[in-house]
Amino acid sequence: MSRAREGDDVTEGDDVTEGDDVARGDDTSNTAQHGDDPDESRIDPDEIPGVPATPRNRAKSAVLWGLVGGFAFLVLAQGYLLLGGGLPFPYPWVFAVAGLIAVGSAGLTYATEHRVAKRRT
Repeated sequence: MSRAREGDDVTEGDDVTEGDDVARGDDTSNTAQHGDDPDESRIDPDEIPGVPATPRNRAKSAVLWGLVGGFAFLVLAQGYLLLGGGLPFPYPWVFAVAGLIAVGSAGLTYATEHRVAKRRT
């Protein structure tokens, strides 16, 4: 008895293992899930997708956003230099400024992210 794989053509009469939804063409990915009822007006906080806003998860998110902010500044500064612009401070200071931007954006994210998340629900 052969097992059909996704992408294999299965015709009527082929020997297919029971429970092989892909081979039979049963697509269960579009079935209604609990909470998909449009008449349901109240959202249960336990059913909201995502990671809970624990202090550890908030700190991790803030650090990642800080890195994004710091690297974005470095990319913009490098692009400005490549286009022929000049910086008002020596080039090594670009990294210090990027570090300050990273710390500032991480702190701002940690302080405000939970407030923004509460407004979405």
